[in-house]
Amino acid sequence: MNPLDSSVSRRDLFRSTVAASAAGLAGLSASEAFATDDLQQRALKGRLKQSIVHWCYKDTFTIPQLAQYAKQLGCKSVELVSPEYWPMLKKLGLECAIASSHGFKVGPNHKKNWTQCEEILTERINQCADFGFKSVISFTGMTEGIDPDEGAKNCVEFFKKIMPLAEKKNINVCIEMLNTRDDSHPMKGHPGYQGDHTEYCIDIIKKVGSPRMKLLFDIYHVQIMDGDVTRRLHQHKDYIGHIHTAGNPGRAELDATQEIQYQPILKTLADIEYDGFVGHEFIPTRDAHEGLREAVELTIM
Repeated sequence: MNPLDSSVSRRDLFRSTVAASAAGLAGLSASEAFATDDLQQRALKGRLKQSIVHWCYKDTFTIPQLAQYAKQLGCKSVELVSPEYWPMLKKLGLECAIASSHGFKVGPNHKKNWTQCEEILTERINQCADFGFKSVISFTGMTEGIDPDEGAKNCVEFFKKIMPLAEKKNINVCIEMLNTRDDSHPMKGHPGYQGDHTEYCIDIIKKVGSPRMKLLFDIYHVQIMDGDVTRRLHQHKDYIGHIHTAGNPGRAELDATQEIQYQPILKTLADIEYDGFVGHEFIPTRDAHEGLREAVELTIM
């Protein structure tokens, strides 16, 4: 039978063909591509914008491959990738939802780091403005013997110098709270990091006093250090600029093997009308394609 005489429209056939082609670059079979095409449409219509963080999947995908797969899943961003890849993302209709900067080990809690942090943040803010991207990540830095109050005071003083440029360029600077409890892996926990509690980072943000100064609320880290995730989302909704996901323990998939109840947390984000990105930042313990599809499906609200 001629497929054009069936109930399948030319548009559906064309969309499926394009899906299969793009999915092939990401390592999917044709049948997986067709199934993922339906997921794409639902994700794009969902209330939460989704993104994927590349470093977790570097053993499975190149950045161009992940960008193709992200688009196929209905995600709108691949984040924390070098600006050299931003033209490719733009060509695919994707964003870099949050740009990398100085890293968590070298932060403005120590004045000795201010020049380095200022140079990279200034560069990233200007680059994001040029590409139409909206956020840059930042961190407090490692304690290295400095008193928490002094570290916070130094952060406030530093960010007050940076934020006029961010405000002028309409770019958010999002400081991330990280857990210091997990010492099993360099990216599962960060012993010695100063900004290891939600309210510590929120207090810095409030004292900076800029509408462009925000919190990167990583659900995995918050749950480990502070808990009470949904209450904190309501309490700090006006200061949250970006979200990261991962399962605990192990910073793994958002599945039944971990303890965080993601569905009500994600529903809370939709209910508080959070309009930023939800970036999936878990380290795969099984097939990365499958884990990402499941995470995208779960996040559709």
